[in-house]
Amino acid sequence: MSLSYESDSGAAPQAAWSLLSRPDRWNEWAPHIHGATGLGSPEVEAGRTGFVRLLGLAPVPVRITAKRAGRSWSWRVGPVEMNHQVLRCGEGSTVRVTIDALPGLEMALAQTYGRLIPRLLARLARCAELDY
Repeated sequence: MSLSYESDSGAAPQAAWSLLSRPDRWNEWAPHIHGATGLGSPEVEAGRTGFVRLLGLAPVPVRITAKRAGRSWSWRVGPVEMNHQVLRCGEGSTVRVTIDALPGLEMALAQTYGRLIPRLLARLARCAELDY
């Protein structure tokens, strides 16, 4: 079983993709992220390993496991795999994050970070509309 979250945006998929795929833009919609290193530039690159700096935490090691340019990318954070997607939806787009982890960990993520993800995706959707 996977956890899946999404938000619709009036912005074109390219605008949402720019925010989702570029580490230097993550802080625009995810204020808990204070930067990333080693993941690719300007966009994430499959196979890259680096770190994400989260608010109040030591840098977190991550690995970009897959990428389909303009559409999706995935990373592994410890035992958790997260897929990030941008889908065309009419004249706009849908941004989706799917999380896969062991059942007990998945349940814990749903009760913690999972409560924040819908707000983050809604914020990304609004930021993309401003860029559009």
